[in-house]
Amino acid sequence: MLLVLASLLTLTSGTLSLDKLNMCMDGKHQKTAPGPEGQLFLQCTPWRDNACCTANTTEEAHEDNSYLYNFNWNHCGAMSPSCKRHFIQDTCFYECSPHLGPWIQPADESWRKERVLNVPICKDECEQWWEDCKDDFTCKSNWHKGWDWSSKVNKCPEGSKCRKWTEVFPTPKSMCEEIWSNSYLYTTHLKGSGRCMQLWFSGKNPNREVAEYYNQAQQSRSFAVTTLLFLAVLKSPLCLLLLFQDS
Repeated sequence: MLLVLASLLTLTSGTLSLDKLNMCMDGKHQKTAPGPEGQLFLQCTPWRDNACCTANTTEEAHEDNSYLYNFNWNHCGAMSPSCKRHFIQDTCFYECSPHLGPWIQPADESWRKERVLNVPICKDECEQWWEDCKDDFTCKSNWHKGWDWSSKVNKCPEGSKCRKWTEVFPTPKSMCEEIWSNSYLYTTHLKGSGRCMQLWFSGKNPNREVAEYYNQAQQSRSFAVTTLLFLAVLKSPLCLLLLFQDS
């Protein structure tokens, strides 16, 4: 029983001491640790002071049918430039950000061992993304899976049809949350609030402050849960009996 109590305390200590504020996920193209990258390309340049991506990765992020994932943005006709720039920025954010630690989860996929889940995206950023894509077309609401990869490039699966963006994604929330399997969580927070992650920024990266806020919240919840478990174990009849026998 004492070993159980010690294990709970060790687990809590390990959770609280884990630094999630400056790390890279275990993905296909990310570096093992973040650091300066002075030559990042175009829309990825905001991360040049501290990045999980390399210059080659960021250049490929701007290409159609990039070797990064062989993903074809133009699967339902040419994607508009205004829409595509958001997906480029989304790729930069995913590949380069060193502040995604609070949302990194294990992933059982051939091309990555970790992913992000429920990253809080700013309301105004998500809505602008949807607004700039609303006249485009797609055949799927979840772009992570279900494609026809027989040609090694994603094609619309058999039986699907290209539909206007607003039919597939009737709201900004549906787009941001569904398109990458809940990688993003739509919030009511605005850019600059310190409560949502920004894909677009200039100057100092504002997302570290956001990661600090959510990491602290996670630590507080973890400590509270462990404390309750600790008290429950202490109050259990078996634990009381063992403690009484030891005395």
